[in-house]
Amino acid sequence: MKFGFIQTEKATYPVRMLCRTLLVSASGFYAWCRRGLSLKAQKDAALKVEIRAAHAASGKTYGSPRVYEDLKADGQNVGRKRVARLMQEEGLEGHTEAALPCDDRLAAHASGRCE
Repeated sequence: MKFGFIQTEKATYPVRMLCRTLLVSASGFYAWCRRGLSLKAQKDAALKVEIRAAHAASGKTYGSPRVYEDLKADGQNVGRKRVARLMQEEGLEGHTEAALPCDDRLAAHASGRCE
């Protein structure tokens, strides 16, 4: 968290001053910059691709519980809350079709959308 703050503020303030203020070493910050994504972050990125695909395949109607069930059915070993968190990060949410007003019964029955 501190290194991320330093990363965003280094254009405004010197890195050494930021490190001193936040009580971290400058060498630790530069080592953090050279490091790649963690294994969990890599897996989350791959899982986000799967989640977006499952969400799109549903016509963008599935929320996290149904996307979770789809992933489990495909053999993915993933948790329900993780799917919900990743969907929230991606801005994905399930939508239902608007209910058809059945005032015009003839047209609604003709289209097969009203009972």
